[in-house]
Amino acid sequence: MLKGISPMLSPELLKVLCEMGHSDTIVIADGNFPAETMGKNGIVIRMDGHGVPEILEAILEVFPLDQYIDKPVSLMERVPGDMADVSIWKTYEKMIEKEEPRGTAVIQKLERFAFYEEAKKAYAVIATTETSQYANVILQKGCVL
Repeated sequence: MLKGISPMLSPELLKVLCEMGHSDTIVIADGNFPAETMGKNGIVIRMDGHGVPEILEAILEVFPLDQYIDKPVSLMERVPGDMADVSIWKTYEKMIEKEEPRGTAVIQKLERFAFYEEAKKAYAVIATTETSQYANVILQKGCVL
């Protein structure tokens, strides 16, 4: 364990976060997300037994969001007509407001298949057992200033 670093950040995940360069992306995926399919060209990290919010919170403490683009955080937009509960997004907004000076203005919602296309390009995908639908997040890395 390391002082000041969440134990949620495993050695494998810390290594991946350090390897990532400016503009690389990482997906934090819910339990329904096709993580292995989307991550076949990158790195898939299994974090079974954990939810997206706790992982997102730990990552945001050490991960600079891309300061050169307007929307370095992407959420999967709810499919029209789907009434799935997306209250988890409010949790994400609070976390982002805490760590990001630009606040929730950095968040965009991508249509489901557009989200999948972006996920396929990610450096890494974190597979969780999050049960909330539409809980997937893509983060684009910035620079440490």
